[in-house]
Amino acid sequence: MAVQCWSDALKSAKKTALLHDGKRKVHYLFVDGKEMAEEYDVKTDELIVRKWRRKNTLGALGQWEIEVGDPSTMTISEPHLIMESSSNPVLMRKDTKTSFQWRVRNLPYPKEVYSVSVEPVERCCIIRTTNKKYYKKFSIPDLDRCQLPLESSALTFSHANNTLIISYQKPKQILTLEQDLLRELKKMKGSGDGDVDCKTQ
Repeated sequence: MAVQCWSDALKSAKKTALLHDGKRKVHYLFVDGKEMAEEYDVKTDELIVRKWRRKNTLGALGQWEIEVGDPSTMTISEPHLIMESSSNPVLMRKDTKTSFQWRVRNLPYPKEVYSVSVEPVERCCIIRTTNKKYYKKFSIPDLDRCQLPLESSALTFSHANNTLIISYQKPKQILTLEQDLLRELKKMKGSGDGDVDCKTQ
């Protein structure tokens, strides 16, 4: 079962944890050489950042790819990421405990202009506008890793303050997986103030 395989991969990964500035930062090194870095809010346990780094065909480490979080916050530590124009629509993912959530800033059109749909065969969600001003495809890697189906009934969207907010309710398998992982991360030493570094094999 794919969900169990991903859970086992997380548990077997070499993890390094750091508590700093109100965040729990966790680095994962998987058996296949991939790296994943996450940041959680210590008070709310909400995921703030998730990014990936893979080796290229020559064996050198590639650049970090952001899966969750605001790319604009990476500009200092990741200078290769180019800032987009402040007036262009910007898609970023910012999850809640119960939903995967994406925000598209700089979309001034009224809500009735937008449609958001699930494409099960392509395994993606698509944002369309009736005025043809914006079109975007995006996937849900969490569901792909666990090989879970995309359900139209889980998808909702709203619009406020020039921002389109798209929510996809997390399936129970994902909620259980995330809760189990968080419990494991909290067991790792490093619950004091300041910078605390801890590792587990």
